[in-house]
Amino acid sequence: MEIIGERINGMFKDIKQAIIEKDKTAVQEWAVKQTENGATWLDVNTGASAEDQMAAMKWLITTIQEVVDTPLALDSTNYDIIEEGLKLCKRPALINSCHADRYKIERVFPMAVKYNAKVIGLAMSEESGIPKNAENRVALAMELVAAADEFGLPFEDLYIDPLILPINVAQDHAVEAMETLRQVKLLSDPAPKTVVGLSNVSQRCANRKLINRTMLAMLMACGLDAAIADANDDELMEAAATARVIMNKEIYCDSYVDLFKSKKY
Repeated sequence: MEIIGERINGMFKDIKQAIIEKDKTAVQEWAVKQTENGATWLDVNTGASAEDQMAAMKWLITTIQEVVDTPLALDSTNYDIIEEGLKLCKRPALINSCHADRYKIERVFPMAVKYNAKVIGLAMSEESGIPKNAENRVALAMELVAAADEFGLPFEDLYIDPLILPINVAQDHAVEAMETLRQVKLLSDPAPKTVVGLSNVSQRCANRKLINRTMLAMLMACGLDAAIADANDDELMEAAATARVIMNKEIYCDSYVDLFKSKKY
């Protein structure tokens, strides 16, 4: 189970201020804390308020890599920014993300192959938006899988995101996302990986941490491989570790939680 630490994001006040002031402290503290608590990847997002997002992305990448060697997930809707960021990454990165629109696929997939990067592919398009049912999400996922084959991106380097919406406004979507995960695993051999933005499920809800960790365990049982999540929520990390043991993905030992946090999947 891969945890993509969500905390280095300009939407958070401390990271936003760090970018504005070019103060490395908060960024490097979160890079270390997330890595030490088991993050497989560190998501890097400048946020919308950065005056020069290209410069901000480059600064964040350089700042993070001064203190950890954890692979980075470059999070931006501007693919020129992502490409410049890929040039700076010391380890192969994860591109976050690409809709199932042809013009975006043609920009992102060749770039991923060129820089040996992986790609998060979203089961949505500009025409369809986020489909309500699993059938239409899987159809869009199939387009992404076919494109991976076309452009030479290994299937296992493609992470399909079925898209999770907040349960307080789209409660019926959660079961469709779970069914999408099950079916995505049948689309190719080897199967693409799967990922969700986990914190989305609890936006503006009470008991956010409980919702997040319950959803994570349920999604893992449906074939989830990765989650963009709070890597420093100990109960969430413990739930992920326990789910892997129950699903017979890990051999039980009394220190299985510590073992989970020490692994880089």
